[in-house]
Amino acid sequence: MIIEHAFLVGFSKSFGLFYLVALSVAAVIYAMRPSNKKRFDEAAQSILRDEAGPWR
Repeated sequence: MIIEHAFLVGFSKSFGLFYLVALSVAAVIYAMRPSNKKRFDEAAQSILRDEAGPWR
């Protein structure tokens, strides 16, 4: 059984596309989960609560 180069290229391109789409969907689902809202809000506001001031 000989696998041709064109088949391997097509397979790898398709697999890569589906892999990146699935990874993107997973990242969006993780970011939009209601249980993460508090964590993300605290991270967004943490830079504003820094009493030490800018690093020198």
